[in-house]
Amino acid sequence: MTAELATPVWLLSPELGLCPCGCIGRRRKGSFVAKTIVGAGGVLQSALFSEEMADAPGLLQRIDARAKLIALIGLLIAVALVRHVPVLLAAYAATILLALASRLPLGFFIKRVWLFIPIFTGVIVLPATLNVVTDGDIVVPLPFGLGLTRQGLVAAALIVTRVAASISLVVLVTLTTPWTRLLAALRALGVPKLFVLVIGMAYRYLFVLLASVQDMYIARRARAIAPERDSRTGRAFVGATAGALFGKAHALSEEVHQAMTSRGYRGDARTLEVARLRPVDAATFAVAILAAALLIGGDRALG
Repeated sequence: MTAELATPVWLLSPELGLCPCGCIGRRRKGSFVAKTIVGAGGVLQSALFSEEMADAPGLLQRIDARAKLIALIGLLIAVALVRHVPVLLAAYAATILLALASRLPLGFFIKRVWLFIPIFTGVIVLPATLNVVTDGDIVVPLPFGLGLTRQGLVAAALIVTRVAASISLVVLVTLTTPWTRLLAALRALGVPKLFVLVIGMAYRYLFVLLASVQDMYIARRARAIAPERDSRTGRAFVGATAGALFGKAHALSEEVHQAMTSRGYRGDARTLEVARLRPVDAATFAVAILAAALLIGGDRALG
């Protein structure tokens, strides 16, 4: 009886790794469809991880969403008025300290900030550093009579650091606030119902459709006899999946709308807890005003 219940030897034995020389097999490159599905799964995992961080016992998680939004608007205005890179770097360093105090993973926070928008902004402003676009003192000579000017580098650094500081503030608020409370705070601050409804539905539909794509791809792979030999089959699958997904999304939208209206939905985001402003929220207003005044005052002192 014990021998029958024992774990099979083939399950316990380690798998042989493929030799780099290819003598015992070759690795296959993953198709673009598989990579897209893996990326979609990463988006889902990232969103779920963000919801867990929003419920963590951190500094910003204890503050009311309305207070955080008003403080965010004031700080964004202050950052937009700053014209010196050191002041913006100080603001960015403050966001990192707030992320640590809110128990956000530092690597995850930095990647969220720098992975897309600031890098994309840097690529856009890169031509402005050349002397053919911005006249000034050349500090880095380049071939063909080109060079990087001091004025262009300062202007590019100003734009990149301003975007980085602004995005850091937005990411801090979104990562430390549950999605339902954030929508309720937007509605409480006077944002139109239609705008809040579109944001909420788009956020939820994104994950529903991603999960549907994953299910369709897994079902296809489970019924496949041989692996794909060319990319033509993958493209045909993507086209067919897009059409089926469009029909599924349309049918799902009708069902969701009918279910929401039958349960009394009128366009307002509601939460189980009644939000009340507390002394810590008032202190948040005061700290945000003080931080904005310090940013603008430090900028004028350097100017």
